Amino acid sequence: MSAEARLRDQICLLAKSMFERGLTGGSTGNISARTEDGGLLVSPTGTSFGRLDPGRLSRFDARGKLIDGDAPTKEMPLHSAFYDTRSTAGAVVHLHSCHAVAWSLMPDVDPDNFLPPLTPYAIMKLGKVQMLPFFRPGDPAMGQAVRGLAGKRSAVMLANHGPVVAGKDVEAACNAIEELEDTARLAMMMRGYQARQLTPAQITDIVTQFDVDWD
Repeated sequence: MSAEARLRDQICLLAKSMFERGLTGGSTGNISARTEDGGLLVSPTGTSFGRLDPGRLSRFDARGKLIDGDAPTKEMPLHSAFYDTRSTAGAVVHLHSCHAVAWSLMPDVDPDNFLPPLTPYAIMKLGKVQMLPFFRPGDPAMGQAVRGLAGKRSAVMLANHGPVVAGKDVEAACNAIEELEDTARLAMMMRGYQARQLTPAQITDIVTQFDVDWD
């Protein structure tokens, strides 16, 4: 089996796993990954994460031209913005995960640091998560907003919409976006309680020990 065939299968396997665990439903969400030749494999528009077909993924060449497969997700400007601004991005995942969306609706959320420091793992896997304002789904302005971050964030939260995460490969991106959802779920569970968050010293120690991009 070729490297691209393995990547196609991996994309569909991970997407199905997230769908089956309720991280995104219906035909929501999209996923992409960089191929060995510099192109992209992308989930097609209007498809369900639970039923992606490896042979029908949208295939782009290294110049960004669609060369095979079905028409891609309408969120391509969002994916392209991460690839163009983060040299380490090997995959991008966008979900409509419930708890992350719910946390984005809270009036006191810090847009510059979306997730509260409840556990070390979101810090380690995501760094700071930037919350962006609401955009109409498919609006190219979402990609422009990501480009405006100049590659400083590997993860953003689209307010009233869903998270988007870039990772070194498709498995890392999926693991990170699941950590984002888990942390948002914890934040919602603890809302109204005096939860003990990590201290600034503890955060600094984690950032230093795990070489986290914490800007």
